[in-house]
Amino acid sequence: MKTFQKPLTKVEEEKYIRLLREGNGEEAREAKTILVEHNLRLVAHIVKKYQNVGEDMEDLISIGCVGLIKAIDTFDAGKGRLATYACRCIDNELLMLLRSKKKTSREISLFEAIGQDKEGNEIRLVDVIEQQQPDVIERMEQNSNTKRLFELLQNSLTDREREILILRYGLNGNKETTQNQIGERLGISRSYVSRIEKKALGKLREKFEQN
Repeated sequence: MKTFQKPLTKVEEEKYIRLLREGNGEEAREAKTILVEHNLRLVAHIVKKYQNVGEDMEDLISIGCVGLIKAIDTFDAGKGRLATYACRCIDNELLMLLRSKKKTSREISLFEAIGQDKEGNEIRLVDVIEQQQPDVIERMEQNSNTKRLFELLQNSLTDREREILILRYGLNGNKETTQNQIGERLGISRSYVSRIEKKALGKLREKFEQN
C-alpha cells in the first residue's frame, strides 16, 4: 500500500508557496516537489470516485497529478487553502480526460452514464461535476484535533472531571446527559456539576492551546 506524506500545515504551505514564487531556482524546485508530494493523498482521494468509469487507475492518478501541478502553479495564496483550489483543478483534468475519450466516438451529454459506483448505480457526468468536494485538509486537521482532545481528556483531567465530560457530551458511545441527571447519578448538586464541567473545559482549552 502506498504511503502518502502528511498534509502540510497552513504555515508550512504558505512557506513553500512563497519559496515557489520568490525563491531561487533550486529553492523553487524543491518547494514545488514538497507541495506535490504532500498533496498526493488528495489526488488519490479524488480519483477514487472515478474508479468505475472504465479507465486505468494509474492513468487517472497521472492525470490527477497533472491537475495538482497546475493548481500549485496557478494558486493564489491569498485565497484560502491550496487543497480546496486543487480539488477543482484535479477534477477538471479528470473530466477533460473522460470528455476526450467519449468524443472519439460521438458528442458527450452531461446526463450520459460514464460508469457505475460500488452499488452498481449509474454515474453521470453531471453528477460528478455537481458533487461538492470536501476540504480534505480541514477534515484531516479536525480528525487530528479530535484525537488530541481525547488524549488530553485522559491525561489532563481528574477522574471526576473526565467522567462528567464523558456523560455531559455523550463521549465514548454514551448518551448526552443533563447536569441534573449527572448530579443525581453522582450524588452532587447541579451547580457543583456545572462548576466541575466549566473547570474541566478550561483545563482542556489551556492544554490544547499550549500544544
